[in-house]
Amino acid sequence: MNLPNKLTTGRLMLSVFFVACFFIGEGWRYMVAFAIFLVAVATDYLDGEIARKRGLITDFGKLMDPLADKILTASAFICLTGTEIEGVPALPGWAVIIIISREFLITGLRSLAASKGVVLPAENLGKHKTAWQMITISYFLLLLAVSETPVAAGWMRPAWQFGTYGLVPLTVLLTIYSGLAYLAKNRGLIVTE
Repeated sequence: MNLPNKLTTGRLMLSVFFVACFFIGEGWRYMVAFAIFLVAVATDYLDGEIARKRGLITDFGKLMDPLADKILTASAFICLTGTEIEGVPALPGWAVIIIISREFLITGLRSLAASKGVVLPAENLGKHKTAWQMITISYFLLLLAVSETPVAAGWMRPAWQFGTYGLVPLTVLLTIYSGLAYLAKNRGLIVTE
């Protein structure tokens, strides 16, 4: 297994540690979960850069890199769904359902393509969607981490509301748009003969 694929596999393991830290333990759990999430995001960037620069692009990487991203982001979105600051929820359930449904649909399309001997790599629009999802998650995790420190003050509620009412709708719209564009581009795989 080459280095980029090891980084992708490592991101899958980091997803497990992220969820465990998010829910287990007392003080600083959000800080630790945030740090783990940032390391996982860094592996996402590094595996692609290394694979392209060293010519280490593999079918495993084309399939598993986007899947590892989906597992990481879905885990984080699900963890954040029940989280709130001063009565304002981070993510409404409907937003998480839309985001995760899109990921299942695209994974299903990739499985269908693989059954026909076609590998569908991630597209630029999908990478932008993933970046915005990770930005949104990082924003909420940063605020949760800050809430564990003495720095937390009256500005937390407006900052949290910006995430809920600004970043979340933007991320949901980009998620829907990228999913529809990906389905449209690959509709030939879906149409029955």
